[in-house]
Order: sequence, then C-alpha cells, then structure tokens
Amino acid sequence: MIPRTLLTRGALAAVLPLALALHAAEPPAPSPGWNVTDHVVCKDVVVQSHRGAGELAEENTLEAFELGWRLGTYPESDVRTTSDGVIVTFHDNTFKRVVRNVTPELENKGVGDVTFSTLSSLEVGAWHGADFVAHRIPRLADVFVAMRGRPERHLYLDIKNVDLRQLAALVNESGVDRQVVLATSKPDTIREWKKLVPESDTLLWMRGGEKGLGKRIQALRQSDFSGITQLQIHIFPLASIQEALEIAGASPRQIEYSADQANPARGPYALPDAFIVGLGKELRARGILFQALPYTSDPSVYARLLDLGVASFATDHPDVTERELRRYYDRKASARPDTAR
Repeated sequence: MIPRTLLTRGALAAVLPLALALHAAEPPAPSPGWNVTDHVVCKDVVVQSHRGAGELAEENTLEAFELGWRLGTYPESDVRTTSDGVIVTFHDNTFKRVVRNVTPELENKGVGDVTFSTLSSLEVGAWHGADFVAHRIPRLADVFVAMRGRPERHLYLDIKNVDLRQLAALVNESGVDRQVVLATSKPDTIREWKKLVPESDTLLWMRGGEKGLGKRIQALRQSDFSGITQLQIHIFPLASIQEALEIAGASPRQIEYSADQANPARGPYALPDAFIVGLGKELRARGILFQALPYTSDPSVYARLLDLGVASFATDHPDVTERELRRYYDRKASARPDTAR
C-alpha cells in the first residue's frame, strides 16, 4: 500500500523500543475452535488484491485487474467520477503521485476536475517501473465488460467519490451484481447500497484499537450488522510497528498503541489475540466473512491469523498471500489427511 502520511520522528522513537522488546515474547495463538481449512477449500479462500494486484502491477488499471483475476483473487478498485459523469477507477485525490510527467496545472487536480477524455490521455504506472508505461485509467464500465459472463471474476468497489445510485445502475445494467463487493467504512452506505443492489456482497472495513473497535462493533449489533456480508479489520504487528504505521499512514493513537496498553501476553498485534478470536466467532455466527488486512511484508502473519480464526485477507502481496495459504493448507492436510484442500 502507499503511505498517506508519515509518522513524526518523535512518535516513532516512542514506540520502536517497545516493539523490539515485544518481538521475542510472542505467545502461542489461542485456538478459536474453528479453522478455515475445515470449511473452505484453499482455492476458494477470498483474497482481496489491493488496488488491483497490489504491488505487482500499476494500480487501478485493467492490466492490474486482469492480473488479480489470474492469481485467483478479488481485485479491489477505487471508484471516482469525472467532471462529465463517467465512473472510473482511481485512488488518490490528485494526480501528483500516479500520473507520469503530470503538468503543474494538473498536479494538484483530481478525477473530479477533468473530463474522461482528459483523464484517458494521462499515463499511469510509469512510476512503478519501465514495464508499466502506457497504461491508462479505465472506465468502470470497461472493467465490467471484462467480468460479464465470467462469474468467477469478482471486484471490490471501494467508494471514494461516486453517486451510489449511478454506480448501482451501472452494476445492474452490466449484470455483475453478484460479482461485486461494495467496500466502505460507513455502515449507512452499506445499508443504502443493499437497497439498490440487494444481491451484491458488501465489506465494512475497520481500523482502530480494542476499545474503539469494540464500540463500533457494539453499535453494529444494534442494527444486527444490517447489510454487511464481510468485515475487515486492520492488523498492526508489534514487532514491525514502525513499518506498519508508515504503510498505513496511521499514528499510534489511532490504533490505541502505547507502552501502557501493549502487553506481550496479549499477542503479537496491536489488537489482542482474544479480541480477534472473539470477533471471528461472532461474525461466523452471523454468516459474515472475517477478513484481515495485515500491514506487514512478513509472510508468517498469515498462518497465525488463520490460527486465530481469520478466513480471508486483503493484501498488497497477493502472490505471497496465495503461496502462504497453500503452504498452510498443506501443513494442515499433513496433520489431518481428511482436511479439505
């Protein structure tokens, strides 16, 4: 993922020594009494490829989505609307980071400031390397064309700046209502979406610490988790907390991370193991897919989260995630020959 904001040196200095001390004290994962290998074959585990194919391709382009599908994942797209009303896939508020040789007059402008004709002339992906030049931002309608008649192809739609009714109409007209997953941090948006596209899956993503997320979960109970079919939490490993916070563009305060709250006995993440296990149990009882987004390049994170009851992942490293899933399933199969694979 691309950092949005960076921590101050002072904030990092305050958390780094504690993170290093915690690294050597990782306790065994508590068993939730449930494991995804007993219920889902490996190839059907949902892996969300961030912005298309994570770090493997230029983000939010048709080439990235095609790669994400070839890997067997659900690519994620960020949806915005141009000044002339065309829904496209683009993440940032401005063109500064992604567009190659962007002019000064366009540098601080974004999708909503230009027509689709102007947007389609801009080259994206060159920042990613020489192999990614000459790629353009597509219309979402063109992405749906690549999905039509291919029910195995799915796509997350992360809402940035788009009219829900216009988006719903495009989804329904394209016949991909059962292939898209609306992603947002706002429960009200999910409830509105489900009225417009009732067959669509939805994902509510949540970032925070135990107290903050606990309050949000309690509020969701009041509406019986209305309209939510998937729920994602963000995972910050303590041993690499500096890297994790920088990748996420988060501060220690946002995830309730401090010397007073961190305790090796709670587990290796900013969120305690017990919280992750408990949330997973509740979500499974409600028929909601439990997804985690780990902010780390350490591949060992997947096995532990699976041991804690996580059943799905979002990632910037979809090839690594798929590889680690296969290895995990193989280990489980070796221990229990009748395990589904």
